[in-house]
Amino acid sequence: MRALVALEAGEPTDVLRLESRPVPTPKAGQALIRVKATPVHASDLHVLRGRYGFSPEFPAVGGYMECVGHIESLGPDTEGLKAGERVVAAAIPAVPGPPVAGTWQEYLVADARRLLPVPDHLSDSAACQLAVNPLTALLLVTRELDVQPGEWLLQTAAGSTVGRLVIQLCRHLGIRTINVVRRRSAVEEIAALGGDAVICTEDEDLMQRVAETAGPAGVRKAVDCVAGPVGAQVSQALAPGGELVVYGALSTHRQTDPAALTIPLQARSVIYETKTVRGFWLNRWFGTASPENVRRALARVRDLVADEVLSIPQGRPFPLERFAEAVALAEAPAHGTKPLFVFGDGRAEDEGQEAALPVRPRRSGAAG
Repeated sequence: MRALVALEAGEPTDVLRLESRPVPTPKAGQALIRVKATPVHASDLHVLRGRYGFSPEFPAVGGYMECVGHIESLGPDTEGLKAGERVVAAAIPAVPGPPVAGTWQEYLVADARRLLPVPDHLSDSAACQLAVNPLTALLLVTRELDVQPGEWLLQTAAGSTVGRLVIQLCRHLGIRTINVVRRRSAVEEIAALGGDAVICTEDEDLMQRVAETAGPAGVRKAVDCVAGPVGAQVSQALAPGGELVVYGALSTHRQTDPAALTIPLQARSVIYETKTVRGFWLNRWFGTASPENVRRALARVRDLVADEVLSIPQGRPFPLERFAEAVALAEAPAHGTKPLFVFGDGRAEDEGQEAALPVRPRRSGAAG
């Protein structure tokens, strides 16, 4: 089989190589998956650079997040699944936990407890992106903060993939959102998506606008993936007793200076108003959640996407041979399209032709 392998830690385009490897054999409790599509996340690239929260043992197959494919075979004593079934594999390594196989290869051995059947009408493009961003949005809103209908949720980077999913989920649950963006050009788009209020830090005061929007009761719950001064302002804008969950640090993107990897919190605001600031990392959730809770959360996300409550934009497919283009697209500013490696029926016929992911028909009665 073909596999995209990083020989050592470093810049992805420098260390990645296309190799031929033997097809692995599943053991007890495992399944062999023939991969159809797998995304290229920015976090996948940070793993290869050695700048993420865990590091694989090199040489290593890239892709430590998710994929969709068909079960080729099952290991001994593996129950609840059958050969030929189309499944999503949640390949996020648990921290702490055992190593997992990278998804940037034609065949993948996965723990059967990390596999979730997906309906035929759900496209490969959507299915292969179920287990990271939509799951993160769901866990932030419902598990981490338990935001209730009618409450306000304040979020930064509202135009990001997770930010858009948070808006869609909150609309479905009856939660009001205050959405922070950094460019005036993004305001109308976020409002059209369903954001109740939009704050543009390019020309607006974040704390003042939050106070004007939420009124005397204020906002008690917020999620942030920017960190830096913006994350600090979000914390300060919260009402006394408020909670801020930080799940990313976009303001420090590609930053290597440890002094820059900070959130300069106001001590008086944190102490005298007893606010809480804590982190969320999907890998640690996988390291603490039971297999039953993992499958339950993944099933809920699958159903939300299948029922079109959550919308995942169509990805742009690439064969493995064009990995340099896929890597560049994954980190292009405001690219808006997720690069996907595709295999099998979706593979490009030649290097100059882009692959086309199969678009499965909608179920009758699905929303437009």
